[in-house]
Parts: sequence; structure tokens; C-alpha cells
Amino acid sequence: MPIRATVWGENVHEQKNRLVAELYPKGMHGALVDALNADPEIRATSVTLQDPEHGLTAAKLAETDVLLWWGHVAHGEVSDAVVERVAEAVWSGMGLIVLHSGHFSKIFKRLMGTPCNLTWREAGERERLWVTAPNHPIAAGLGSHFEIEYEEMYGEPFGIPEPLETVFVSWFQGGEVFRSGVTYRRGAGNVFYFRPGHEAYPTYHLPVVHQVLRNAVRWAHNPAKRIADPNAAPNVPVDKALEKIVERGGKLHAPGEEGFR
Repeated sequence: MPIRATVWGENVHEQKNRLVAELYPKGMHGALVDALNADPEIRATSVTLQDPEHGLTAAKLAETDVLLWWGHVAHGEVSDAVVERVAEAVWSGMGLIVLHSGHFSKIFKRLMGTPCNLTWREAGERERLWVTAPNHPIAAGLGSHFEIEYEEMYGEPFGIPEPLETVFVSWFQGGEVFRSGVTYRRGAGNVFYFRPGHEAYPTYHLPVVHQVLRNAVRWAHNPAKRIADPNAAPNVPVDKALEKIVERGGKLHAPGEEGFR
């Protein structure tokens, strides 16, 4: 059965900026869907900010193995309720790939618990991405490095937690470096942040970027059954303990009563 990928696109620049519209006539989300669907092991669809519930209904998330997220100008327009729904899906086992300016998205900041800030410059610089984990599945089929001729610069310090793994480190013509491919585990969900993808450049038309994204979808996919309620914190009755115990001392809660949150 193919991996079910959903591309979430903000779909704002494509509607308002002529350059972006010309680069991505099907939308950036459309370009990403086409790149993923070139792999017979992946079945990708897209939803956008403008869809009801931003396209991320409970039913849609239930049938999504890996969610890819691109946003930039409208992070604040994303519903907090939808963000919590996506976070719970990740904790339950759905994979998440956050792209480029999605570092400031509500969902990425929610899962990282940090500002996710960085330095930046929009000058069409060459970006050289060094593969720092050559045996990592996300780097499969790549050499020691690859280059993107025109990209926006992101520079350190990058306000993220220490990654589980750093797969790519970028160098830019202006001299800055950046952790451009990092992984995390949040609950049962695999999370990957991939830096390239500025909307003013044709990054998502590049075959090498397509390869990274397809590799990342395979890596982020967790084939295990989803955790039904990742927020569950049950009060286990004394008589249900695995070993026989005698209740001692006072307590705040009646048997089976929910705890404070």
C-alpha cells in the first residue's frame, strides 16, 4: 500500500505575487504533489489554508501517513484548534515534514517548544548543502553534497532544540552556515525540518530536492497503528495494579477520577 502523503500549502503568495505564480502555476503545493507522486510508493494529495478547517479535518489526518507543511506569510491565520489536532496526530504516529519558512509555523513551534528563530537574507545566493549523516535514509542516493544555485539565506543561530540527527548543513555565498536538515521524534511521530524552498526561486522543481523529499516521506512514515489517545493519563485503580498493594495515606482523587491538568 502506498504511503499516503498530504501536502499542506499556505497558497497565498501564489495568488498575490506574479513571480511566484509564474514559477508555480499549479501552486507550490501542486509542485510538491507532482514530485512525490513520481514515486509509485507514495500517493500524495494537497490541501490549503483556504479549505474548510484548512483541509486538516480529523478524517483527513486519519488517512494521512505523512504531512508536509509549507507556510510563510499567514502563520497567524492558522486555527489554534487545527494546530492542536495536527500535534495530536503527530504524537499518535503521523509523520511531519516542515519546509523552509514553516520554521515559524504554529505547528513547528508547538512541537519544538522554542522560538525557532534565525537570521536571513533574500539575495539569490548559492546554497551548498553538505550531507553530515551519509548513511541516513533521508540522504539515500546523494553524494557528499549538493548545490542550489538560487536560494534565500538562513543563518545560525537557529532557535531549535538539539536535534535527534542533523542530516544536512548548509553553506551560503555570504559565509553563513545553517542546520538545514534536522530530525526529531515527538511522541510516536517522526519530524523532519528541511530548509530549502523559498517561493521566489524554482527550488521545488529541482530533481535533487525531489529526491530528498521522497526519501524524507519514507523515513517519516510510521507503519505502526496510531496511538488512539496520545493525551490519555489514566488513574489506575489500586485493585488493577499488576502486583497486590495495600492503599496507604491520604489522596486527592477518588478511584478512577481524572487528574489535574
